[in-house]
Amino acid sequence: MTDLPDQIRITEEGPREGFQIEPGPISTQDKVRLIQALALSGVPTVQVCSFVSPRRVPGWADADDVVSQLSSDTATRFTALWFNQQGIDRAVRHRDKLTLIGTIHTVASEPFCQSNLQRSLAENRLAMNAQCAAHRAAGIRVEKVSVMAAFGCNFAGDLTVDDALSAVADGMQIADDSGEHISEIALADTMGWANPEQIRRVVSEVRSRWPEPAIRLHLHDTRGLGIANAYAGMCCGVSRFDTTVGGLGGCPFAVRESSSSTSAGRSMPPGNIASEELVLLAHETGVDTGIDLDVLVEAGHLAEAIIGHSLPSAVLRGGSLTRFRKTASARSAS
Repeated sequence: MTDLPDQIRITEEGPREGFQIEPGPISTQDKVRLIQALALSGVPTVQVCSFVSPRRVPGWADADDVVSQLSSDTATRFTALWFNQQGIDRAVRHRDKLTLIGTIHTVASEPFCQSNLQRSLAENRLAMNAQCAAHRAAGIRVEKVSVMAAFGCNFAGDLTVDDALSAVADGMQIADDSGEHISEIALADTMGWANPEQIRRVVSEVRSRWPEPAIRLHLHDTRGLGIANAYAGMCCGVSRFDTTVGGLGGCPFAVRESSSSTSAGRSMPPGNIASEELVLLAHETGVDTGIDLDVLVEAGHLAEAIIGHSLPSAVLRGGSLTRFRKTASARSAS
């Protein structure tokens, strides 16, 4: 038995994910070009940048310039990522262009928290309490709990369902202590450890314990199971997903040994599931996305031209089925 949703909503994270890991340099104008092309496809939300330290993530040193050049005359919502007060301050300066939603970031793995956020889980709880207060002072509602490494970790190894539930519980407690109402729980397979059965177990347990918030999946295709995991989530009724056009990007802090990757991002394993692959899956199973797949594929080819190498998406290679169906229909009519 499946519980496929009638519609899924995709948050396109290609610009933010991809341009933080590509060696570059990638011009501000090219970043804006890709964001605008994605908006033309009908993607409802695009996460356009990270407001983070340019020393740690030099690919987003121009985040303010990119956002300032975006058109506000679009149905697509533009969002951004930040982790501290400096990031909040920068985001607030772009209220006219960005939809600002506060997120409580928790982690299911202690060593990954140390690697990615440079603090312990206990320190992260304190930081998230302080960040909730900072969001409130800035007039930003905190609506989301996001759990990194919810399904496994290159640093800690296999994680249990209880590890994921504990991380969600931490985030919900922080929200409760701060007087915030959480409408969404995001579960991230940050390093590509999930399998479909694990997706079903974790999603069902989270939904059983916290039935009110919507569940979002942020899936990586590191070992080729990303789309299978997305389908497992859809069969559990999950209707919100993060994706990246072409499979652009990945987490630059996910690899334990620095020698196993290079600074030339393209040699790293695939990152997020490809937007066009999830859209194709949804459309072929009767699930609406509101996205024009062929326009999205063209945006994927633009992304490849900008970064100067191919992306892992199979749909970018094979295309959609639209023209084949039109050809077959024309032959039948004749």
